[in-house]
Amino acid sequence: MGRIRLQVILDLSAYSLETFLLDNVDPGSTVVTDGWKSYNFIEDMNCSHQITNQSRYNDNDSLYGVHLVTSLIKRLIRGTFQGRFEPKYLQNYLDEYVFRFNRRKSKNIGKKFMRIVQQVVKSTKITYSKIKWDMDPISEYYAT
Repeated sequence: MGRIRLQVILDLSAYSLETFLLDNVDPGSTVVTDGWKSYNFIEDMNCSHQITNQSRYNDNDSLYGVHLVTSLIKRLIRGTFQGRFEPKYLQNYLDEYVFRFNRRKSKNIGKKFMRIVQQVVKSTKITYSKIKWDMDPISEYYAT
């Protein structure tokens, strides 16, 4: 398996899926999906579309990587977070998981650290008062 991309989307509509694919798939790529109807737009994206039948068991599961990553994320949510976390932070958790997964075979620890520093510098700045406000239980009372 190579690199992965994960993103929280609003729904399973063709529009939401197309937005994700346009941002993450190069033209000319082969996109392998199940038979979900919302994927019908892929032929219009200048990509080849391979549909697999997931209702039949076969040893050559072409979506093996998808199923593996999904099960690992479920294990992360159920194990590390005990199934409890704020949904508004889900994209942050997925970003962190993608970072670790995509660098799982990296032998140079300094390169990992450099990438973390680059992402921190590139990320949006959060002030101390914003962090304090979000952590203050009374702030929820004043926000309503």
